Amino acid sequence: MFLLDRLDFIWSALKTHDMRGSSVLRILRASVKAKTLAIPDSRDLLFGHAPNPLALRSGMVLGGGTVYPELNFTLPTMEIRSETMPAVLAQYKEMVSGALKRAVELEIPGLVLEFETLPPMTENPQWGLDVAQLLMDALADAEAKHGLKSTFRMTPNDVREMERPPLMRSGPLFDAMLELFDRSAEAGAELLSIESVGGKEVHDEALTYGSVEQSLFGLCVLGARDMRFLWTHLVEIADRHHAVPAGDTACGFANTAMVLAEQHLIPSVFAAVVRAMSAVRSLVAYECGARGPGKDCGYENVILKAITGFPMAMEGKTAACAHPSPVGNVAGAACDTWSNESVQNVKLLGGMAPTCYMEQLAYDCRLFNRALADGPEGARQLRDWLSDSDACLDPHALILTPESAVAIGQAIVDAPNDYLAGRAAGLTAIRLIEEAVASGRLKLKDRETPWLDTMRDSLEELPDDESTFIARMMSEVDVTRFRPEDYEIA
Repeated sequence: MFLLDRLDFIWSALKTHDMRGSSVLRILRASVKAKTLAIPDSRDLLFGHAPNPLALRSGMVLGGGTVYPELNFTLPTMEIRSETMPAVLAQYKEMVSGALKRAVELEIPGLVLEFETLPPMTENPQWGLDVAQLLMDALADAEAKHGLKSTFRMTPNDVREMERPPLMRSGPLFDAMLELFDRSAEAGAELLSIESVGGKEVHDEALTYGSVEQSLFGLCVLGARDMRFLWTHLVEIADRHHAVPAGDTACGFANTAMVLAEQHLIPSVFAAVVRAMSAVRSLVAYECGARGPGKDCGYENVILKAITGFPMAMEGKTAACAHPSPVGNVAGAACDTWSNESVQNVKLLGGMAPTCYMEQLAYDCRLFNRALADGPEGARQLRDWLSDSDACLDPHALILTPESAVAIGQAIVDAPNDYLAGRAAGLTAIRLIEEAVASGRLKLKDRETPWLDTMRDSLEELPDDESTFIARMMSEVDVTRFRPEDYEIA
């Protein structure tokens, strides 16, 4: 079982110390590492079921036998400033009203509604809170009038990167972001998430040059350290307000790589290896106390579910409104909520886009839940169809199958620290791809094959000692892009 219990004396100290500078924070940063997989048998890695389900205030249980739709919507192109906030609120009212009306008509068993703030809404916390309150009021009204069960996920965007180089641990942007988290949780937001960006300063360049070593440094050294710092704060906020610290995502890292590969700008095998390593970074949230459902755009969530046993949100074919991907079906194989990523409030032939996507998610979830009604074998049949339909065509899809997720998860938990876990995850992904090609299961373009050897050689020759690796990378990366002190690097 994935143990995340923290000692009472640590929490007592947290209540009386400054979170940013106290020695207590340093104690908490020594993460609680999983030593075994919560789901060691890939046959048990299924949609709708999690060993550690999450019971919500409404009575919904994520991972308790039902897959719920998770809807996310955003504004059409418009300015956000004090003068336009009435128009902004009117847009969100239109979106949520239409979507909830359709949800009631389709008799969905429950709904997760996510609100991802736009940068001005985080920089000005009151603006973000005003939208959040409008959406939560609409959910409460739908429950009172129609019995629609629901929960609300609040996802402030990480505005720290808006300063160059980013100031990750202090400053007005950081303060505003934490204020929005705190006030949203106090107002009733049940699930707290973020798409954090620590390490992205280095990782963007890694994607440009195809450097697996630099990707490992950005994800599993810089990124993991920032996650540990940030999620210590977020878990404290959630616990104080009886909210749920839900999870993070490597969207700015692995999703960027996936989309670049879809555009044929980087190799698909490179993007797949980045995805495997990204699980180490996203896992840190759970080591600090997150309990799921993991953020929908974290396609690495299937690996995290195998490790932690917590429920996970996923997105796939219904996220095409936000970005292309080669994993439209396989992403649903182990989902507990099924999301559309995010869609703008624009008019389609069938109606406003958020309402149309509510319908698509509802029908997808009907199918998941009908398969679950036939028991484990019925669910496995649909799961295998979802996995196999994608896995033979793209290496990114291959490493997200339940079998691959368990193998990569095992490599991660067997490693003693984030750095070595990232290296092990990358090497495992390479091995899985090579085995699939050799067996004929996976078709790989000829230009992709040399990258497997290059990446394997690069990862295998890296030192076992993290401090030696850090010293090496600090001599190779552009250190003007980030603040080493924000990552505990002198």
